[in-house]
Amino acid sequence: MTTTPDAERTTYPPTGRTTASRSRDRMSYDRAAAHAVLDEAYHCALAFTVDGEPRVLPTLHVRVGDTLYLHGSTGSRPLLAARGAGLPVCVSVTLLDGLVLGRSQFHHSANYRSVVAHGTAHLVTDEREKAGVLTALVEKVAAGRSADSRPPTRKELAETAVLALPLREVSLRARTGGVREEEADLALPYWAGVVPLRLTAGVPEPDAGVRAPLPAYLRTPPSPWHDPAVLRGEHVVLEPLDLAHADELHAATADPEVWRHLGNRQPVDAAETRQIVASALAAHHRGERVPWVQRCAVTGAVVGTTSYYEVDPERRSVAIGYTFLGRPWWRSGINTEAKLLLLTRAFEELDAVRVVWHTDIRNERSQRAIERLGATREGVLRRHRQRPDGSWRDTVQYAMTVDEWPTAQAALRERLRPAARVA
Repeated sequence: MTTTPDAERTTYPPTGRTTASRSRDRMSYDRAAAHAVLDEAYHCALAFTVDGEPRVLPTLHVRVGDTLYLHGSTGSRPLLAARGAGLPVCVSVTLLDGLVLGRSQFHHSANYRSVVAHGTAHLVTDEREKAGVLTALVEKVAAGRSADSRPPTRKELAETAVLALPLREVSLRARTGGVREEEADLALPYWAGVVPLRLTAGVPEPDAGVRAPLPAYLRTPPSPWHDPAVLRGEHVVLEPLDLAHADELHAATADPEVWRHLGNRQPVDAAETRQIVASALAAHHRGERVPWVQRCAVTGAVVGTTSYYEVDPERRSVAIGYTFLGRPWWRSGINTEAKLLLLTRAFEELDAVRVVWHTDIRNERSQRAIERLGATREGVLRRHRQRPDGSWRDTVQYAMTVDEWPTAQAALRERLRPAARVA
């Protein structure tokens, strides 16, 4: 049993309420491991008794040091009962890591990490402590969020209650690994194994009327290959595409010529453009695309979009496409410089060996533009994709290799000189 101060101890001392009665090999009192589970989980189950009857409430929690804070309403039964001498509680947090399927039904199980804490919870009455806990709770939801949202008013603080549970009696139970069953069952002709489970964030969905771009802290931490890093040139700035760009993007590209050979039909309104942007962001979340919005570097106006796709870090290859640019900015230097920025990132920052383009065989303008970049026509992919009208498209494939890049780079820079520009 450890007797060191709370801040120094490495294990929690077992008590009568935390000592395992079975499967003792799964029990642990490691302080850091228990804290890790509490920090990873967003919610917990708070158990207590009221008038001799058991109650269990789900609630949010945050750990600060060796205290677990529980969020609630000032009118709830546990918070009212916690005044004065405090409320005896039991808090449970469970993370389900996988489903274990055995050959026999008896040996089906689950991989998990579960923390149980016993103690007496007290109502937090110190206003500074309470405000600090609520800030920590918001930061747990998204690091950086407390500085990017309105703080609570005095009325809102008065309506919010916080319980503090000192972490004294704490145990961690966990199961890891694969199937464990009788040797006689190993020859049974049934599939057995583990189905991993994990909590993953989906694509953030903005509330109606939101025009602010998606904060960086809500973006999935990408690999360099999947990171829409900001790329700046003299004519164009590429920045991560966001739903907040949809209205400007719709206005900039509202021309049938822009959409003539694209994979989507021309959107009839900004809402349909918003759906196209949402689809691009969903593909980015799945790791299938890296979408950028194109801004005019002079005016700051949104003028188009472009993407990486077919991103393959293992083979060091990437494609450039899903590009559409407002007609007023055709032959302005923006498209040429955008491709130069994307090629420079691919070959010099990501260490790519190959960059690919695909275009409709009917789109001769696009084919000439790709050839002016220095790419080589490699062939035609027959009946490769369907057009918006349902017809099948033959796709012309171009590529540029790292060996061809130095010559192409020099030619593109020459084309962007003011006296020589023919974008």
